[in-house]
Amino acid sequence: MNIKRALTIAGSAARGGAGIQADLKTFQEFDVFGTTAVTAIVARNPRTGQGIFPLGWDAIEAQLVTIEEDIGADALKTGMLFTKEIIDHVAVWIGNSEIENIVVDPVMIGKMGSALLKEDAMESMKNLLIPLATIITPNMPEASYLLDGMELNSVEDLKEAACRLKKLGPEYVLVKGGRLEGPAVDVLYDGMKYYLLAAPRIDTIHTNGAGCSYSAAIAAGLAKGESVLEAVMEAKKFITAGIRHSLTCKAGVGPTYHAAYGKYDETGVTVTEE
Repeated sequence: MNIKRALTIAGSAARGGAGIQADLKTFQEFDVFGTTAVTAIVARNPRTGQGIFPLGWDAIEAQLVTIEEDIGADALKTGMLFTKEIIDHVAVWIGNSEIENIVVDPVMIGKMGSALLKEDAMESMKNLLIPLATIITPNMPEASYLLDGMELNSVEDLKEAACRLKKLGPEYVLVKGGRLEGPAVDVLYDGMKYYLLAAPRIDTIHTNGAGCSYSAAIAAGLAKGESVLEAVMEAKKFITAGIRHSLTCKAGVGPTYHAAYGKYDETGVTVTEE
């Protein structure tokens, strides 16, 4: 069987809704074979407190070499990399690889409040990793941090942020506007045109792993040969359905439901070109 392959380089989230767990569930829903290189183990709860346990580069490299030599990849996404050292090494590895479709999700803060990127790692993210990307997928706080505190309060602000982020070197920029009021609008920019992807706003706090799953869905689409616009449109529909049917948990913010897309209802996603 000839099935496409996608690699995620990210943290392992014990709660199962984000990180590599979310990525693998997403890949499976898109009929793509997923592989993982775990960068850190994340487990945060009131009893033991915030727990982020990064792996050394030797452990991460061993995973990447195994995947490269045994499985291969048609697309790759990065999620939580956490330290400058990991970002530096991952950027070099990606630059030396033959993988053409690179999705960079600049993960910085988790839904549970964990700081998922050390402060000294920001410059490596901006200067080494992002220029390698086919597409980057920051949410509003992440875009603001990457742009030295730029305020984002409107769709026009998202467009301006996308334009500025494009100067860092990625082929495409997707700025996600989930924190704005009104419809959930994301802005995709290719350096010439803006594409506004809108979905009805869903009144829920249970969106754990939404960003991870969104970027994983884009990676899956690119692995299958879709254009960036096609992959983003399908991913937007996927995550909208996942949020609409998200799950509640014993405590904290619940995860999106990865199996929702196509099983319950239409997502109501529209796209306009500007």
